[in-house]
Amino acid sequence: MKEIGFTDVDGIKVGHEHNLEAATGCTVIICEQGAAVGVDVRGGAPGTRETDLLNPVNLVQKVHGIMLAGGSAFGLDAAAGVMQYLEEREIGFDVQVTRVPIVCGTVLFDLLIGDYKIRPDKEMGYRACLNATDSECRQGNVGAGTGATVGKILGMERAMKSGLGWYALQTGELKIGALVAVNCLGDVIDPVSGEKLAGLLNEDRETLADTEEIMIRSCSESKNLFSGHTNTTIGVVATNAAFTKSQATKLASMAHNGYARTMRPAHSMFDGDTIFTMATGRVHADLSVAGLLAARAMERAVVAAVKNAAPLCGLKCHNDLKT
Repeated sequence: MKEIGFTDVDGIKVGHEHNLEAATGCTVIICEQGAAVGVDVRGGAPGTRETDLLNPVNLVQKVHGIMLAGGSAFGLDAAAGVMQYLEEREIGFDVQVTRVPIVCGTVLFDLLIGDYKIRPDKEMGYRACLNATDSECRQGNVGAGTGATVGKILGMERAMKSGLGWYALQTGELKIGALVAVNCLGDVIDPVSGEKLAGLLNEDRETLADTEEIMIRSCSESKNLFSGHTNTTIGVVATNAAFTKSQATKLASMAHNGYARTMRPAHSMFDGDTIFTMATGRVHADLSVAGLLAARAMERAVVAAVKNAAPLCGLKCHNDLKT
């Protein structure tokens, strides 16, 4: 088994566009030939687009793009730019008069930093597609991870900057990669070392507190510590395996183990945690093996998102912490 690039997965291109001053952006994952796609939404506050058609009983079998964006529900508008880009290139589901691109999407909440009046829109989605390539995939304060933050249970003054990360691996002919924008309520842990990487800051803003302990201590209080739906981690697993929509959906389910191993807590009622999976159909693979590798790739992608983040809007990042 060896490490590879996320865009080394056959048939996949990735593009980012963002506005650093507004602290928001979007990321597109394009498969021009179409991919079997599944989704698993575990959090209680999701924002998604075109997830119903991924039900195996529904007609469309191939998806041409997945859009990840900031901006909360406003950010779903960026998918229109992906639609335009693909239609201009005659990519999509043939309806005789044109081809309708099938574009799924999901968003995270980043309105509390930067300029909340500027959100991912059709133009930003289109530019992200123009930037799409199969040769490079950036990390950190880019794309959908531009405004991502973690550790927000006591407000943004004690939160930290996160970002977008990826990790991919290959065993034999099977390739699996995970890409994720980490914007969770709680703290991020490296499951290999056990190190707490980012999350809720102590009052000194130099060391890390424990989100779960605060949640447990406050469970009987009437005061609501959760100030709005300010979270949600969104990601994509891409593989060159030949899976059906049903199998891709199961793969998304197994990939959520990567969230559970790295984010504490994961899948809360204040997170809209979502994972899409894309299977480009190049090689045959065992679904159980693919699932465990997807979870492993996702946990390393979460770690990469935190470690590659840079300070923004006054928020500290992992590299600012005292060790």
